[in-house]
Formats: sequence, C-alpha cells, structure tokens
Amino acid sequence: MPDTHQPDLARHFPPEAPLGSLALLRAVIRNPLEALPREAFEQPVTRRTVLGRERLFVTAPELIGQVLLTEAESFAKSEAMRRALAPALGDAILTADGERWRWQRRAVAPIFRPDRVKSLLGPMLDAAARTRDRWLALPSGTTLELGHEMMRTTFDIIVDTMLSGHAAIDVARVEKGITDYLESTGWSIALAMVNAPAWTPYPGQRRAARARDYLRDELLRLVSERRRLGSEREDLIALLLAARDPETGQAMEDRDIADNLLTFITAGHETTALALTWAFYLLARHEEEEERLVSEITAVTGGAPLRPEDLAALPRTRQAVQEVMRLYPPAPIVARAATRPVEIGGQRAAPGTTVIIPVYATHRLPEHWPDPHRFDPARFAPDAARGRHRYAWLPFGAGPRICIGMGFAQEEATAILASLLPALRLRPEPGFDPGLQMRITLRPTRGMPMRVTRR
Repeated sequence: MPDTHQPDLARHFPPEAPLGSLALLRAVIRNPLEALPREAFEQPVTRRTVLGRERLFVTAPELIGQVLLTEAESFAKSEAMRRALAPALGDAILTADGERWRWQRRAVAPIFRPDRVKSLLGPMLDAAARTRDRWLALPSGTTLELGHEMMRTTFDIIVDTMLSGHAAIDVARVEKGITDYLESTGWSIALAMVNAPAWTPYPGQRRAARARDYLRDELLRLVSERRRLGSEREDLIALLLAARDPETGQAMEDRDIADNLLTFITAGHETTALALTWAFYLLARHEEEEERLVSEITAVTGGAPLRPEDLAALPRTRQAVQEVMRLYPPAPIVARAATRPVEIGGQRAAPGTTVIIPVYATHRLPEHWPDPHRFDPARFAPDAARGRHRYAWLPFGAGPRICIGMGFAQEEATAILASLLPALRLRPEPGFDPGLQMRITLRPTRGMPMRVTRR
C-alpha cells in the first residue's frame, strides 16, 4: 500500500482568514505560497487589495490562456519578479519585455530545436552514469542530500553542453552562487510590493550581491575568452556568439550572452534538479509505481546501459516526470502586470494591476485533476491527457513566453531518472516531511536526505 504522506500547502495554507499587511509581508519573505488567498485554490479569478494595490489571482485554465496567450500583449513581467531576478540575469530572455525580448527569443530559438536537444542526450546519459557509479561505490545505506546530488548531476550536464567542460569554470562556486542569490529573493519581492526603493537594504543582501557579481563576472570572462580565442566545440557559448535575429541580423553583445547563459544555467540546472529530487521522494512513497518504472526501463534496455534511442520507448517514465511537475511545479507562481485595461473572467484590471497565476493551485483543481493530491502518472497517458484543458498543466508557463528550454528539461529529467532507478533505491527516514518553500523555484524546506542502496 503506498504511503500517501506528502507535504501539501493546499491542505495547510493559506489561512482561513485574509492575512493583514504585516503578516502578508512576512509570508512573502518566508514562503510566497503561504501568501496566496484561499480563494486562489477554489475560484476561477479572485480580486484582492494587497497593501493598497489591486491584484487578480487567476486560476482557471481558460483565463490563464487569455493572460498568457490570446491577450499576452496586454501584460508585461511583474515588477516584483523583475526586481528579484534582473540584478543577476540582466535584461535577458527571462526578464526582458517587448521588442528586446522578441529579438532575443528569435535569436536563441534554433538552439533549442528538438533535433539539437536530441543530440545532447548522450552527454545527459553520461552525466547520469557518473552519478550512478559514484553512488554504487558508496557503502550501502549511506545517506545523501539528494537535492545537492541532483544539482551536481544537472550542473554536470549544463557545463558539458553549454560551457565546454569543467576546466573552464569553478562548478562548486557557481552552484553556491546561484543558491545564495535565490535565497534572498523573497525580500526583493516583498520590498517591491510595498514600493520600497531598489536600494533598500535587507537581510542577506550583501551575500546575494557577492553571488550576483561573481556569477556575472565569471560568465563575462568565459564569453570574452571565447570570442577572442574561439573553439571547435559547438556549445551554447558558441551558438550564442553566432546567433542572429533572423529578421534584423542583430547579434548579441558579450553582456547579452553572459546574461542569457546565466539564465539558461540557473533555469536548466535548478528546475530539473528539483523535479528529480521530488521524483525520487514521490517514488519512495509509492513503491508500486517505482517498480513499474523499473520494469519498463529494464524491458527496454535488457539490463544494458541506457542509450539515447531508448528514451522514446519509456512512456510511463516520462509520464511520471510530468506528474511530479504537476504536484511540484518548478515555477509555482507566474506574475504579470496589465499594461492596458483588460477584463479577466468578469473582473476589470486597470493598467498596473498585478495578475498572479498560482500554478501550484491550478495543478490541484479537482475539476481537472480528480483526487488532485494523489501521485498518479496515468493522468498523462495519451487518452487521459487528450481531454484535459491545455492550460491545466503549465510547469513551464504557456503562450509566447513558454520556457524555451522545456524540451531540454523534460528529456534531461527522463534520462537521469531512467539511468538511476534500475540500479539504486533511495529512501527517506520513515515519516520524514521535507516541507515546501518557494524561492522562485519550489524547494524542500528541510532538504531531502535519503539513504541509498543497491537495487
């Protein structure tokens, strides 16, 4: 019988009564998911005045489609999210708006074509094999911090496919820099909500600034060296140096390339690692499903090492990854700001109104996800998925600004999961509750210590 004990904010948060201003700010700093109104888990659209400003919480898939697709031109990135991310990521593809976003998107789109992503499956599997072999060499029952291990594995892949190998960069310091920077983003969001000046000091600011400066300087150094010295490797730096807007021929300057590199490194490394961390946690709690995936993988490989062409024959494993991202979406909240008057579900949004899409709540709407707190990869079988609204599942966003690395992330997560599962069993301590905390991405509050044994 599967252990269905899972941390789930929808069962504990938000509180029954609306939070006062001070309590709301504390919640945003501690964990922005706790600041969502209860109606966001129950109503298609909810209007709230928060700290004197109007906010709309849009949960219904059809209304999300309006915000992110059919009327996407009526919305821009929210100021709070820009303040949280732009100091590190600059005006790159994730944070830019308008024509600057459009030309960067056009320039980098060919880099993430499906055929190019397929060509990277080999390095993905190689990195997964190194993690597998490292774990197999440990004494049976060794406890690992799984989040760190998955970060290490996905960073391995990022470095190999984007930065021409480990000799070019201090992997451990970059990984720490990303974590240090994201740790303080709750303060950035809270200060933007009260319209505090960008220079307002906050706890952890100096550590975040040091991390930001190191990351940007290091990426600028790599780009400058590559532009000067060249390389035969066709990694992401080379592709960005060669990228041109197909409409205007515009190329990227070194700062543009460094900002986009850091965006892809942060997004590609962090989100996939967290999805895998939650995947192993859920499979440990649902052993029958874990055995089903192991059987599928073994039937395809015959016990041999996984090959790139094998991944297409693992539908249940891929569906498990999708179900993990439903329960623990990498970006649990998407925020936009109206740039012109617009009506959403009968609610008027004036220019400047913040529109919040609580992806975490949408992924738990019972009308789209029966028994929504249950882990069930069969939800993503073709017949089940066919009748579901296309915006009921949006771990990578939607519309023109859908995550450009979505295909890369899904292939990477499937490759790593399918490489490790047949060889190893991971288990947390009985009754362990990792908790949930949003730091732009959705992390386990108490980490994810797990014992590793040979299967």
